[in-house]
Amino acid sequence: MSFYRNLHCIPFFLSISFGFALMETDTSTASATENHTHNHHHIHPPQPHGHHDILPSSSVLIIVIPIIIMFLLLAILLIIVMLRRLQSAKCNRNPKSSKGVINNSNCMFIDHSTININSSPAEAKSGGCLYGTSSCRAQQPRLRNAQVFTFKELEMATDKFSKENLIGNGAYGVVYRGILSDGTVAAIKMLHREGRQGERAFRLEVDLLSRLHCPYIAQLLGYCADQNHRLLVFEYMPNGSLQKHLQPGKNKSKTRPLNWGIRLRIALDCGRALEYLHEHTIPSVIHRNFKCSSILLDQNFRAKLSGFGLAKIGSDKVNGLISTRVLGTTGYLAPEYASTGKLTTKSDVYSYGVILLELLTGRVPIDANRPPGEHVLVSWALPRLTNRDKVEEMVDPALQGQYSNKDLIQVAAIAAMCVQTEADYRPLMTDVVQSLIPLVKNLSSARSSSNSLRYN
Repeated sequence: MSFYRNLHCIPFFLSISFGFALMETDTSTASATENHTHNHHHIHPPQPHGHHDILPSSSVLIIVIPIIIMFLLLAILLIIVMLRRLQSAKCNRNPKSSKGVINNSNCMFIDHSTININSSPAEAKSGGCLYGTSSCRAQQPRLRNAQVFTFKELEMATDKFSKENLIGNGAYGVVYRGILSDGTVAAIKMLHREGRQGERAFRLEVDLLSRLHCPYIAQLLGYCADQNHRLLVFEYMPNGSLQKHLQPGKNKSKTRPLNWGIRLRIALDCGRALEYLHEHTIPSVIHRNFKCSSILLDQNFRAKLSGFGLAKIGSDKVNGLISTRVLGTTGYLAPEYASTGKLTTKSDVYSYGVILLELLTGRVPIDANRPPGEHVLVSWALPRLTNRDKVEEMVDPALQGQYSNKDLIQVAAIAAMCVQTEADYRPLMTDVVQSLIPLVKNLSSARSSSNSLRYN
């Protein structure tokens, strides 16, 4: 700092020195003029005048040259100071210099500079850090809270992947209940390998979930990349997926229908999960496979989002488009994404609207067993969502009328906005969350105990 203060003083001293130099120059010039005038009025014999011409010029050069040199030095110093200030200001504005954890309302997330999803394909070709190579460790930040398991350890945890521990079977893998060596109950997902796409989905899910930490997203406990085996280890959710309760199928006798209070709470939890992904991460994360089977329920029927194998890192621009291959589940895909492959956060909003319709009606997105005109849930429900009488006719019979008509109309209006054909007409997830919070709060305050929120 003292160096900068001295720099600010230099122009002041230079200005004083320059003033004195000008005064000396003017004095020499004035004296020369007076001598010339005096000689003009008083005639003297001719004298050698070469000495009087040289002296003023030498004095001027002796004064001007140091001043020029000082100005050049001053200019160089000022340029150096400006460059250093610009460099320090640029570093202060650079978000990548921050390595801390950022708090956003109820969610915590690592600064977006640590999310390096685009490097996954290259890592897959070169071995990648999932195999523990030393070169990758120097390039990639260490995974947070993600433990590396061997296949033998997970085999022991699931009793050699016995059928008694099978809790789920989907298109992307089989899920088993297991007990880890430290006694932790976990859900162990064995992925189906599908070439490079399956490898990329595995690496994407590990990389993404090890960096995003939110109470509305299922926690990744660890992974296994032992030889050809690809497994993910998640926290165990005792009540399974939302699909299990809304679409019980053969296990209908083992599940009870969710009451209105639980459905509202699930809608809010899912909304918070998408709000976190869309608006509290930079760049935003698009889930791309938001559906009933991706929503897991804990012992208190609180919802958490899972299934990030198809997630995409969005554009830095608001509602920026991403051109990508169309992947996902039929019935949940936004129309603009299904037809053109243009993906935005509003594509997730559409899928969320379909989930709201499932919570309201108890129907599946596509059901060929329904009468003509009712096969596609959105097409059938959208014209009825703005009609109060027809909305009440749409309600899931399992609710047995145990709901608030006012809340029903509000949720129907939110669903109608989310499933709009035009993406621009769909709301942001923050607006959806703010609309649901009062409904859940009012319902919770009206109940005397939390146990009454579980079943009718």
